[in-house]
Amino acid sequence: MTQLKKRYLLAEHTINGDDLRALSAWLATDPWLTQNGLVREFEKTYAAWLGVPHALFVNSGSSANLLMYYALLASGRLANRKVIVPAVSWATTVAPAIQFGFEPILCEAASDTWGLDPGHLEQLLEAHRPAAVIMVHVLGVPNDMDAVLRLQERYGFALMEDACASQGSRYGGRPIGTFGTLSSFSFFYGHHMSTIEGGMVCTADGELQDLLLHLRSHGWSKDAEPESEARRAEAAGVHQFNRPFTFYYPGFNLRSSDLNAHLGLSQMQRIDHVVARRKENHRVYQQRFLAAEGFGCQTSDRADICSISFAGLASSVEHRERVGEALRASGIETRPVGGGNMSRQPFWTERFPTIPLPMADRIHDAAFQMPNHPGLSVEDIGFICDVALSVKP
Repeated sequence: MTQLKKRYLLAEHTINGDDLRALSAWLATDPWLTQNGLVREFEKTYAAWLGVPHALFVNSGSSANLLMYYALLASGRLANRKVIVPAVSWATTVAPAIQFGFEPILCEAASDTWGLDPGHLEQLLEAHRPAAVIMVHVLGVPNDMDAVLRLQERYGFALMEDACASQGSRYGGRPIGTFGTLSSFSFFYGHHMSTIEGGMVCTADGELQDLLLHLRSHGWSKDAEPESEARRAEAAGVHQFNRPFTFYYPGFNLRSSDLNAHLGLSQMQRIDHVVARRKENHRVYQQRFLAAEGFGCQTSDRADICSISFAGLASSVEHRERVGEALRASGIETRPVGGGNMSRQPFWTERFPTIPLPMADRIHDAAFQMPNHPGLSVEDIGFICDVALSVKP
């Protein structure tokens, strides 16, 4: 009888038995399930862990991105609707720009981090003078934040930081998710932590937080601070009786629930352990791939990387195909890096011209992901590296 091989999955259950038992015991108390006190507790816990004044729990990381765009738009701060978006990213990093009538401008990927290329970013800023920039820390590897912040000081753009795959990563000792005007995180299955579906928008800006509270819930004043609600009601001349059901913005329903927040609070009890294990695994991968002939990977001299998975770069399309076959034959799950180059996705090519982006194209054609999660030991990572790196260009 053939023995089954060990399977190395890109993502495994983040929610464990302890989380489920605690949730079951809580459910037995007949609690309030929709957004209530546990959502607020989770938001405060997460904000304190990250080191920001405000965190807003929503139903997904993609919704968090949507709210970042719309909060900036509703704030009236943007001088125009031009936004620079990263070529290598996820669909819902770019999609809100299209949905809200922005002019998205693609920025080439950096050869080291695969985030925004600082040289190309500066050219675009000079040529277009956009009011906003959104970045993705690709798979958890931070952008060159020194360069980005220098450019922000010079050009004055609002910075949105898509940190959905970057929980626990740091740049220059500072947590990723604390650099942007707004930042987003995802708590989807298999991410650093999970609330089944869920996400967080974080900011240090009190005015934007007030907007986010309205926009998350229909544009409604229900979740706003009492002083904010009173000011808006007086300014709009709202009748006292109508104040609890007054809508100040064309908003959404992107709320999560106390049930999801209960899981999030359970996960926060071990997030530091999860971060430490992912970082250790990433370092093993990086050492092996940097020393291997014919392969590449993401690098950053100033980053402490807590990746959601590790990305290798093969020498060609054909080389990646053979690496993928070898990984799958050994029970190791693999996939492309996110959506690759967004300018080659149908939703983009149907609306905008294709532009030459050599590094983004190379990532699209030759990059591949390998598993990194706390369920994998350093020895497991070594085996995965042995399999991938045995495939010569």
